[in-house]
Amino acid sequence: MCGIIGSVNCQLNTRAIKPVLFHRGPDEEAFYGHQSVQLYHFRLSILDIAGGKQPMHLGDDYTIIFNGQIYNHTELRKKHGLNCATHSDTETLLHLYRKCGSGMLNELEGMFAFIIHDKKNNRLFVARDRAGKKPIYIYQKDDQVAFASELNTFRSFLPLTIQHELMPHYLRFSFFYGANTPYKEVTELRLGSYVIYDIASKKLTIKNWWKINDHYQKETSKDSLGEAKGKVKQLLTAAIKRRLDCSDLEVGAFLSGGIDSGLITAIASSFKPDLKTFTVRFPGAFDESYLAKQVAEKYGTKHTEIDIGFDNLLQDLETIILNYGEPYADSSAIPSYYVSKEAKKYLTVILNGDGADELFGGYRRYVPFSKYDFFASKGGIAALASVIRQILPHSHNKKSRLNYLYRLADLASKKNKISLYLTATFDAFEGNEDKFLVDSDWQLQELFETEFCEIINAPISGLRKMMNLDFNVLLYGDLLVKMDIATMAHSLEGRSPFLCKELLEYAPTLSDQLKIRGTTTKYLLRQLAAEYLPSSLINQPKRGFEVPLKNWIDNDIRELVFDYLTPASSYSNQFLHPSFIEKLLKKKIHISDEKRAKMLWAMLCLEIWYAGQASTNVEI
Repeated sequence: MCGIIGSVNCQLNTRAIKPVLFHRGPDEEAFYGHQSVQLYHFRLSILDIAGGKQPMHLGDDYTIIFNGQIYNHTELRKKHGLNCATHSDTETLLHLYRKCGSGMLNELEGMFAFIIHDKKNNRLFVARDRAGKKPIYIYQKDDQVAFASELNTFRSFLPLTIQHELMPHYLRFSFFYGANTPYKEVTELRLGSYVIYDIASKKLTIKNWWKINDHYQKETSKDSLGEAKGKVKQLLTAAIKRRLDCSDLEVGAFLSGGIDSGLITAIASSFKPDLKTFTVRFPGAFDESYLAKQVAEKYGTKHTEIDIGFDNLLQDLETIILNYGEPYADSSAIPSYYVSKEAKKYLTVILNGDGADELFGGYRRYVPFSKYDFFASKGGIAALASVIRQILPHSHNKKSRLNYLYRLADLASKKNKISLYLTATFDAFEGNEDKFLVDSDWQLQELFETEFCEIINAPISGLRKMMNLDFNVLLYGDLLVKMDIATMAHSLEGRSPFLCKELLEYAPTLSDQLKIRGTTTKYLLRQLAAEYLPSSLINQPKRGFEVPLKNWIDNDIRELVFDYLTPASSYSNQFLHPSFIEKLLKKKIHISDEKRAKMLWAMLCLEIWYAGQASTNVEI
């Protein structure tokens, strides 16, 4: 992995940028300049350590800086007859671009964000991978353009202006959705997209080169369970092998008590018998280490159990939140940060199970969507659900059946489709839209109407719509961001076999019954896991990093929460009624403890981010 920044008509302040981007590539740094173009690269050396230095040049016409890994680059060299001088996938990209232009992207299997200075055509070509694993942001103001791996890079040396009007959107989603960022001058290049910036005309063109929507709308595969299981096994095995082979450093694996990481470990150990695996334990969370140990013993991995405490949470919290460069309220960012910090002590490259839930149906909310398309529900059903919701009491146990029924009635009662989606997923401020000082429903509808409508009005099942949205919104905007920032903060590279090109294009075509069978989630993967894993793991529910958020808010960080949110000058008062915030703090609102904690956490993260803007080039 690496950190990259490129610009046209900007004077890159290397002294200001280095402290901000160095953690993404602490092994080497290099600068390149040609007329109005400047490129700056920080390298985390993993593949072809001697020959992969960047910026890399191909003759006098092309120069690249690259963040990511192309797992099929040696195959592409053979296919296209590329004559390369190094073993680096970076050089493969340069040769492919010279031969195929933007058409090269369809052939790449990997994670990537790169900038190519095409001197022959006097332009910059900037591209991002299918799932959006590797980030790239775009700064535009007057005749200045810049691209960087992290938002904090721009803050270090360029003038930025906060988009205050977008903060209600953050509060509803818990992060910034799509191309939006908290700054007027900066957007995010979306997943599966590329940019062509014509240096002479100063014209910037963005094109989408890949969409998972297209694959969800393909004809449903007629593969039987046995055929589909065989294909997934073959594709996943190939993806894991590529991710093990494409490294000059040792590759390990995160191993929880779930089937995703268990499958990856089982298959990876067939290629690497001495595979290092890591399981973590957190206070206040379900201990899955005994389940992970069964897999480790079965496959003889070099297994390490890591106990992670939150003793330093109060001291570390602001640093962790500010790493994201924008308001970000997924509380599992905290354990992800600590896990990555510990794993880095043992190795630099690690496999994870990201993407399996979104591609194969791993969330409990998929069960009702497999039975009924709530996005197409009529007014009568919404009205009935609203009555049921009012009758049901609030549950303070988020995993109880009562809470599940309440949330199901709540989402079925929604007439606004975006609010319906938010209720089914993040569910922080849903049901309290009237507490905002602006009409956030109207703003959301205007901002997200195009993409949401394309999906929810498509002639596909409710389950496919929900999984499609989760890939575009939850996985891309939240989960992959979390793991990128958490791992790269410690110069650790995470690799995700489930997000390989072939599974991204095959899994959406599978029938709904192979993903949800009755009330069983991730049915096909559970059937495949039965070939590899102890039976005690097969039907374990999804848990993820479950942080004791309610306890944090009421105890560990209570004083910090009140310090940030009590003053009349708090930033959150600009978007929510101050009386509502006060009642939340004093527990004077009739909502579940879990929902209250989510709202206060989201506001706390907003306050921490806003306070951090004062010392940089940001107009607040």
